[in-house]
Amino acid sequence: MRPVAGRREQAFVSTLESKPESAKNRELARTECLSRAIDAIGQGEFLPALLDYLRVDVPYVGILLLLLDEKNRPFHIYDTIRTPYRINLDMYLDGVYQLDPFYTYFCKHRKTDALLIRDIAPDRFNQTEYYRRYYKNIELQDEMAIFTDLHDGRFLFFSIGRRADELRFRRRDIKAMRRDLPVVSALCRQHFGESSYNQESLAGNVDEKRLQYALERFGESALTPREHEVAVCILKGHSSKSLAREIDISPETVKIHRRNLYRKLGISSQSELFLKFLNTLG
Repeated sequence: MRPVAGRREQAFVSTLESKPESAKNRELARTECLSRAIDAIGQGEFLPALLDYLRVDVPYVGILLLLLDEKNRPFHIYDTIRTPYRINLDMYLDGVYQLDPFYTYFCKHRKTDALLIRDIAPDRFNQTEYYRRYYKNIELQDEMAIFTDLHDGRFLFFSIGRRADELRFRRRDIKAMRRDLPVVSALCRQHFGESSYNQESLAGNVDEKRLQYALERFGESALTPREHEVAVCILKGHSSKSLAREIDISPETVKIHRRNLYRKLGISSQSELFLKFLNTLG
């Protein structure tokens, strides 16, 4: 599930693009946006100012911002998603986020970083039902993630998207984001440390335990632990070779487990496997 443009964000990007490209202009814009973000800490204008600061060097329009912690599902904070696509966001937050390569990365590493989807997604990610339904459906061209550690067990997850009519992110874009990460992280700790986005507000989410363990329990009544492990990797987009490396078995054994789990679940395709997973979310 990824972000789609809003009018204000498009206007800001257009303003940047209309000015002559020069280090001086960008430095002035960066300083202005940073000043506005600092002044807005603890106020409603903080996020728009912070996001404009990020856009100075890496123009983008679409954004989804989530709060992550160890005990709860992602907590929605901000987005620029247009109305026709909001059903995708709802389904993502209802549990499909567990198949997001960025969420998998976060669970494994839990660190401040900026990275591209193509650097961490499994080799068959673009053939998964998740990709077809929640990624390609909104005509997304590319995606960058920014994780910032709030130093209290929580992280912010900025999902930054570019549409099919925009250029893909470049290596220099990642370099620029990583350069800005210390400033962004410090600002976010100041703002969210004093905000209402705390453990108490997160605790109000419904059926957290059911959502948190939906993927872990998927197919447990019918599958062996190894077959379950294979099923989860298939859902996330691993090919037989990639899956074999991930769980340290041979590709031939992967194929055997795939056949067995498909037979036990009464399915014959990855699409049906995905629907089975959706059904566990209730």
